[in-house]
Amino acid sequence: MKEPVGVCIDCGEIVYCEGGHLAGIILEDHTLRCSDCHHARKELNKEAQ
Repeated sequence: MKEPVGVCIDCGEIVYCEGGHLAGIILEDHTLRCSDCHHARKELNKEAQ
């Protein structure tokens, strides 16, 4: 089952819970970031170091 949970703070896409797994992450301030944006940020941080 695919249920909407909230909206990604970076791209504005709807973040879903699919089969009990969140398709993103919950940040410390309780906002959501989708998996695509999370992985893109991780790559940018790696390149910046």
